[in-house]
Amino acid sequence: MKDKTSMGKTETMSTKVYPKADRPTIYFIGVTTSKSSIMKVFPEWARFLGLSNARIRGIDFRQHDEPSKYRKAVEFIKHDELSLGALVTTHKIDLLKASRDLFDELDTYARLMGEISCISKREGKLIGHAKDPITSGLALESFLPENYWTETGAEVFVMGAGGSSIAITCYLMKKEHGANRPSKIIVSNRSEPRLKEIQRIHKMLNADIPCEYYHTPKPELNDKIMQKLKPYSLIINATGLGKDAPGSPITDAGVFPENGKVWDFNYRGDLVFLDQARAQQKQKNLHIEDGWIYFIYGWLHVIAEVFHIDIPTYGPVFDKLTKIAEESCGRRPKEK
Repeated sequence: MKDKTSMGKTETMSTKVYPKADRPTIYFIGVTTSKSSIMKVFPEWARFLGLSNARIRGIDFRQHDEPSKYRKAVEFIKHDELSLGALVTTHKIDLLKASRDLFDELDTYARLMGEISCISKREGKLIGHAKDPITSGLALESFLPENYWTETGAEVFVMGAGGSSIAITCYLMKKEHGANRPSKIIVSNRSEPRLKEIQRIHKMLNADIPCEYYHTPKPELNDKIMQKLKPYSLIINATGLGKDAPGSPITDAGVFPENGKVWDFNYRGDLVFLDQARAQQKQKNLHIEDGWIYFIYGWLHVIAEVFHIDIPTYGPVFDKLTKIAEESCGRRPKEK
């Protein structure tokens, strides 16, 4: 399975054989990597950042794939000289569980959360990072008004209990935010094991924010939770539904709160959840965000780590990189 651009800088590889890298290479470990915008964006970003000889390769796994497959990919990256690292999505928890012993170091969040979103090398060591608590926070603050939680008393409802959910809730719980934190954090998930895991992590943080956890195997159960939220609350689709799998975590009958903030971590796919929110946008005065800015922050942080370069998170250089990404994908700039 190959998907090469005319420049030869991007491709999606078969997991049966990993060819030795012949130039500095970053890998994208996901589910449908050839469909990601990063395959168009990376060559343009690389040119701008002075990484013109660098390449990106996609590695696709099934969700919750066999541990041996994850180990094989990590072992290859570890021992191949010009394979410099990777961004990991969807498989963040499963990959680390399968290959933890292959890493020489894990950062603080990776140890706490039991997942990695970034693989890098430094001084001969293979390092695992969990970048999402940083990048999801940056993405959230890019559209959330200052002192939002203090002024509104709003709650957060996160549907999904995987790595992205753990990351954003850990960020929201930070005591450094003082009083400017949600009045309550609610998490739901279709299966119980991940729900128990996120609850365990929250307890380790000694969070002093009320938290509730709900097993919701049917989307109608998420509808019921959403209907009880306070005005101005933030509702997040962190399930992967709409991208990695079709559908939405709520039904068309689900009612969003007045003046709510609606955030789908997906930016590509059928995006049913966003369509459901848009149908109520005027009536409920909703602010709606997709996962685009999360995509930008997530990739730029990992590229900086893998290639050992500094990339700012705001200012002219960041704005230029955002513009390059938008132009590469034919995406209209967001109105300020």
